[in-house]
Amino acid sequence: MKKLVYILLPLFMSGFLFSQKKPIKKPKPIAKFNYIEEFKKISDEILVNGVAYNNLGELTKGVGIRFSGTSGYAKATEWAEKKLKEAGAENIWKQEVKVPIWMRGRESLQIKTDNGDWKNIRMLSFGNSEGTKGKDLVGDILLVNDVQELVNLTNAQVKDKIIFVNYPIDPKIINTVDAYLIAAKSKLLSASVIGKKGAKALIIRSLTTSHDDVPHAKQVYYEPDDKVRIPAMTIGVKSANELENLLKKQTVKAKINMTAESKGETINHNVIGEIPGKKDAKVIVLGAQLDSWDFAEGANDDGSGVVQCIEVLRAFKALGIENNHTIRVVLYANSENGGQGREAYAAYVKKKEEKHLLAFGTDSGGYTPKGFSLDMSPQRRQLFNPWKSYFLPYGVYDFEQTTAIQDIAPLKKLDIPLMELVVDTHRYFDYHHSTEDTFDKVNKRELHLGAAVMTQMIFMIDKNW
Repeated sequence: MKKLVYILLPLFMSGFLFSQKKPIKKPKPIAKFNYIEEFKKISDEILVNGVAYNNLGELTKGVGIRFSGTSGYAKATEWAEKKLKEAGAENIWKQEVKVPIWMRGRESLQIKTDNGDWKNIRMLSFGNSEGTKGKDLVGDILLVNDVQELVNLTNAQVKDKIIFVNYPIDPKIINTVDAYLIAAKSKLLSASVIGKKGAKALIIRSLTTSHDDVPHAKQVYYEPDDKVRIPAMTIGVKSANELENLLKKQTVKAKINMTAESKGETINHNVIGEIPGKKDAKVIVLGAQLDSWDFAEGANDDGSGVVQCIEVLRAFKALGIENNHTIRVVLYANSENGGQGREAYAAYVKKKEEKHLLAFGTDSGGYTPKGFSLDMSPQRRQLFNPWKSYFLPYGVYDFEQTTAIQDIAPLKKLDIPLMELVVDTHRYFDYHHSTEDTFDKVNKRELHLGAAVMTQMIFMIDKNW
């Protein structure tokens, strides 16, 4: 027995000791992608082979003005279908959208002092504004510079006056988009508010950061209970300041003649193209407005966004990237004069109960990219923290903003996370909604770099969400 114990004991001990050894560590999983390299591939492809700038030239100079409800917009939809197909979109379709037909017609504004002659002032009527039926509308101009002043004025003081508001974008606000939105939402710029006081018409200083005499358009919003819808128009900065100086010294009359009129509705289309997902049918949507104002090429607003969205699809195809989820581009109808296109797409998503991972918008011009505005829950915003270092070499660092642009905004009601490309907008409102928003104002390098970082972000969302 002792002999047997001596024989078994070493075997037992060796097994015991062997069992006490630390388990072998499993190797750490190797990352599927080297994101630094993937970002470089995307950037190289777009900065060397990108076609966004050429496409923008075709859209602005070839198609040209593409106001909703016109043949120009119909031409733009044909162009967009063609470009989506060239970019590699596998499914392309058009979505019907009811839009208003509004014709600007002839328009003029003249002013004169008591002893002076009539002087022409360059102007633009608000989009959807009522006209004067081609008749002269004459009245004394009353200057109003702040909301409290307007509130304090009695209806008798305002009655039959033509109200002039010389309300500038606040230069102290560094973010020009914020400055614009604050000014644009002022009651001073509301034709309905002014009209309810008994005024004949509204003239405003253009919402622009420029100091020239170019008028910049704005859309009018009449309230349903407005008994009278008064004409509304905008004038350039120089004319606005000169008019205020005149009014401080003497009475000034205005003579307005506008043939603007609304002619019901017609059908335009959102243009949609996508690359179906290889893993599932969840959608990452990119959106931009296809229309422009009726006098403008709309190069920065928003031709740049249109061609950048299309470039994302082209880059995915050119690099052979197999997307997990469906990547879709929606080019919206009538963003400028009503917003029916964005509402139609949101209604479509709700009806179809499509799962959207993200809605990405770009509508601030083809300027140097600086970051991404994340309009989503704080928890989801935190998911971007590990990615920030990948974007930094491309000059992209701002992930702090939390407001999305108007064309994707309706999707927020469906609990879809929103994202917007943040660019350097210091020049954007020099040209916004004016005849100066032309192709020559867009820099190819900036435009393509914006498309590159958009593609990089869509790549990260597609591979990690």
